[in-house]
Amino acid sequence: MSEEKPPTNETDGMLEEIKADPSITDRVRESILGAIVEGRLQPGSLHSVQTLATAFGVSRTPVREALIDLSGQGVVKFERNRGVRILQTSIHDLEEILALRLLLEVPATYRAVENANPELLGGLKAELAEMETAAAAGDEVTMMRHDRRFHELINEASGNNRLATYVESLRDLILTRGVSTVGRSRELPEIVAEHTAIVAAIEAGDAEGAAGTMKEHLVNTGRLLLAQESGGLDPALGWADLVAG
Repeated sequence: MSEEKPPTNETDGMLEEIKADPSITDRVRESILGAIVEGRLQPGSLHSVQTLATAFGVSRTPVREALIDLSGQGVVKFERNRGVRILQTSIHDLEEILALRLLLEVPATYRAVENANPELLGGLKAELAEMETAAAAGDEVTMMRHDRRFHELINEASGNNRLATYVESLRDLILTRGVSTVGRSRELPEIVAEHTAIVAAIEAGDAEGAAGTMKEHLVNTGRLLLAQESGGLDPALGWADLVAG
């Protein structure tokens, strides 16, 4: 008797099969996020848990757990008796996310300087070097991966693990909108330069300077993102002066 093959569905060939392991739910979650960012799971599209589980080659349980997590972040929404819908972040949502990052990451940077040690500086310089290499090669994907880790290191060094985790979820929400300033508002080397200034202030032990430079970086990023998403209008960032720095 031949082995029964799983049913085909509309996501065949779009999603990479994942082999089971102890962190299967986390891997499914990251794969769903990746598929949304890359446009393989379109905003507004509706999917069943079983359809996604079949595409990933896993059981329904880790897929449902991953989707519940993403639902809590506002990335997807469960619709009764229909499945789960991929949500589209609005301009208003984007502004709120950027404001929260500003409120959280600026004081976190100040605290990170107070807690700075050779390990933190070494880690930041290593990520910065990788960013410079990727920028020179025009590799935005690799560049943004190291950009993400750069910010993670600073937030973790603040000593507030909940803050670090929450900021990561905020970054995910921006990514799932599919927005980027690269090639439209600024180029990769410009982004690297902003991070270089942050490292210089941290290395100098200048907590206020590092926090101020982080604020400048986040406000600049927010202004550019909102301007291009609103059709070129220069946004009045009412949240830009909410924190010191």
